[in-house]
Amino acid sequence: MTRRPARRHSFRNALRRVLVRIRRFLPPGTRLPVGLLLMVGGVLGFLPVLGFWMLPLGVAVAALDLVPLWRWLRHRPGPPS
Repeated sequence: MTRRPARRHSFRNALRRVLVRIRRFLPPGTRLPVGLLLMVGGVLGFLPVLGFWMLPLGVAVAALDLVPLWRWLRHRPGPPS
């Protein structure tokens, strides 16, 4: 009845495409600092230019270099269907 699952899947697909692009174009040594900068920007999300959307994106970008965090993000159970 609701369209939330489709929207959630489209958000996940969009996030996956962004992460693939970041993994392809940023060298491994720069991904962690970029992720940390995005997280700091997410904490300051109340400012006009920055947003709270930067916090989860920063965690995902930083997880590309941190293998244990990446494994946890990939293998955690998803929401029930």
